[in-house]
Amino acid sequence: GGAWHAARLGARRPPPAWPRCAFAAENRHGSTTSTSPSGTGPTLSATTVTVTPPGHEEKVEAATAAAAAVEEMAPMTLELAEGLIGGKRVCLARAITLIESLKDEHHLQAQYLLEYVLKHKKARGDSMNQSFRLGVAGPPGAGKSTFIEALGTMLVQELGYKVAVLAIDPSSSRSGGSILGDKTRMEQLSKLERAYVRPSPTRGSLGGVAQHTNDVILLCEAASYEIVIVETVGLGQSEVLVDDTVDMLMLVAPPAGGDELQGVKKGIMEVADMVVVNKCDGALADAARHASTDFMHALQLMRRKRPAWRPRVKRCSALRKEGIKEVWDVVDKFRKTMTETGDIQSKRLGQNRSWMWSQFKEQLMQRAMHDPKLLAHAVELQKELVQGFGTPRHAARTLVDEFLRRSKPQDTT
Repeated sequence: GGAWHAARLGARRPPPAWPRCAFAAENRHGSTTSTSPSGTGPTLSATTVTVTPPGHEEKVEAATAAAAAVEEMAPMTLELAEGLIGGKRVCLARAITLIESLKDEHHLQAQYLLEYVLKHKKARGDSMNQSFRLGVAGPPGAGKSTFIEALGTMLVQELGYKVAVLAIDPSSSRSGGSILGDKTRMEQLSKLERAYVRPSPTRGSLGGVAQHTNDVILLCEAASYEIVIVETVGLGQSEVLVDDTVDMLMLVAPPAGGDELQGVKKGIMEVADMVVVNKCDGALADAARHASTDFMHALQLMRRKRPAWRPRVKRCSALRKEGIKEVWDVVDKFRKTMTETGDIQSKRLGQNRSWMWSQFKEQLMQRAMHDPKLLAHAVELQKELVQGFGTPRHAARTLVDEFLRRSKPQDTT
């Protein structure tokens, strides 16, 4: 089992330098009790399969591969993976921290963690239709966090879903810090046992999402969260990378957000599957009705993103919790329609390709930034640029050629 693997591997290599996962579970009275790692969930092992029924060969193969991955994982990472699969929120939180870590020694363990989780998911027979990813985008001040709390609370308390919210917060371009304050506006939702709210910094990533948002979604789904809501940073009209992360993109707009021509502009409106005009209450009720009419006219002028779906426009008041159920009815109809047509599955396959190239560029940049000789060459090129003796295009080309030359294996014959 997991304890035996952890004990055997612990004697072979020291654990990584990140905090040990203390498994904690809340009882009905709100107190916390510790649970031993051996009770956190099933540990996959090739020896657990004695008879292979017809048609189950892929599951057996995945279980065998997951057992082989255990041999490469540090004991702490294995504990995190098992606790995550067992639904422990504290392990999910620490696993996300490991995924987002910038330390070199954590990158390999994060990769092993993701591989283990995906192989376990395959062995368990999970399909793409068992989870739904909803992106909520919009300009600053549209009430996205308040809307998500109202929607998430309804999904948990009235419909019985397990809901995870990934709130992306912008990072400072000067200090690199991030306030991560979106969770404070979801106080009620974050207290629910079947909900999980996680703020994450962008760290310079554009498009409204963080660098590892796609990996974090996979971890939430492995922890059996059925609805994953991604709240983007305050968006402009050109930041549409969030559509490469979710199944459905919802644009939350405030009343009086501009005339009809503002909605016609290409960008976020082109990729939105639904527009929700928030703050439809009080003195803004009339303005919200006019704004929703303008959005409907604007959407009629655009080519459909999907042949089987026509974008809808709804009004709501997240503060008063009015119109939230009607918004979810549209989301649920979209989910059922796109599942029947196979659009969700095909979209996720395309998203995986996009994130592969995104990770390729990020890892290539990280390798280049850790090459001392390449950095020294870059300093010399910068001096020439300051003096006006070269162009950034030529300097970049020089660095690329130097990097490729240094990465090429040397011929020792």
